[in-house]
Amino acid sequence: MISVDEAVARVVAAFKPLAAEQVGIGDAAGRILAKDATARLTQPPAPVSAMDGYAVRAADAATVPVSLKVIGSAPAGHPFDGRVGKGEAVRIFTGGVVPEGADTIVIQEDTEAGSGTVLIKESPKPNRHIRVAGLDFKQGDTLLRAGHRLSARDTALLAAADIAKVPVHRKPRVLIAATGDELSRPGEPHRPGGIVASSVYGLCAQVDKWGGIPHDIGILPDRADSIAGIASHAKDADVIVTLGGASVGDHDLVQKALGPKGFVLDFWKIAMRPGKPLIFGHLDGTPLLGLPGNPVSSYVCALLFLKPAIAAMLGETIEPDLCAYPLATDLPANDSRQDYIRARLIRSSGQTSVEPLPVQDSSMQRALAEADALIVRQPHAPATSVGDKVKVILLD
Repeated sequence: MISVDEAVARVVAAFKPLAAEQVGIGDAAGRILAKDATARLTQPPAPVSAMDGYAVRAADAATVPVSLKVIGSAPAGHPFDGRVGKGEAVRIFTGGVVPEGADTIVIQEDTEAGSGTVLIKESPKPNRHIRVAGLDFKQGDTLLRAGHRLSARDTALLAAADIAKVPVHRKPRVLIAATGDELSRPGEPHRPGGIVASSVYGLCAQVDKWGGIPHDIGILPDRADSIAGIASHAKDADVIVTLGGASVGDHDLVQKALGPKGFVLDFWKIAMRPGKPLIFGHLDGTPLLGLPGNPVSSYVCALLFLKPAIAAMLGETIEPDLCAYPLATDLPANDSRQDYIRARLIRSSGQTSVEPLPVQDSSMQRALAEADALIVRQPHAPATSVGDKVKVILLD
């Protein structure tokens, strides 16, 4: 068995950023930039008013009250075509271009409009309430770096920079195949002694959330010829994920069935719980992750190994979202495997602690759904007591 850290490193090293594609700015949120984003214009492109009021020369209003002649107006998007001279003012609105000759804005609360004139009641300082050209950014500025995941705020920034098409990494195509004679789809007739397939739905949702495109090819019977058929679906896949068939036993056929199709094993079995019997290798050059069939095991393995693999294909570097919380109950010493314990967060009197769920069986879907976090315990970790801080991965 190898360690979790070594397994993660070997998986991530097998993936490279995918090619870039152009998407419309309206579809760019959540995507990963493939190239630096550079402003195509200066914002604001000219000095503009930050307030409603009057554009004047500060020298003309050094002594107040003073009456100035109003020679025009400058609403946003309609610049005044002229120049402000001595004793003159232009009515201006927020976002309006400051006319030539003016060097300050008097807010309308400090004025009194007359017939063709305006009375200035407070002396403005030079450059008051003026947003200078390029205050936000200038043409050619690098706004966001490659590898950045675009937020809603980012897309607004790029739109303001006149970027209509955004270069992002193509979404990874994730081929998903569940195996097992005992499995049936929700709503279908149940097999004798069987169970309803569930892990595949959680996995598809995770892949979509992490930025990939899941492609579920269905439930494959425990027959070598059926499982070998995965190879025929893998032509356009960036990564193949199987569910089940990773453990030791006569009916665990993933490795045996895919060997003749060009499967080369990198490693099998990790010193972790749940998720020990994970397979990683390549099927005719395409990376393949063989996840355990137990629902909790497959979820944890996907979180630890598939998520960073997808991130690597998107040109994104991620680190485990580890934080620390005090324990709400004691934990015994750990054995030789790295443990991922389902737990709830307990908030009381302004404090948050973490409580392991009482039963950790890797088949328990309800317990996983109710969990808020995974407590991460290193191999051979000593016993811990109430109040001791432990490392935690927050879920969702």
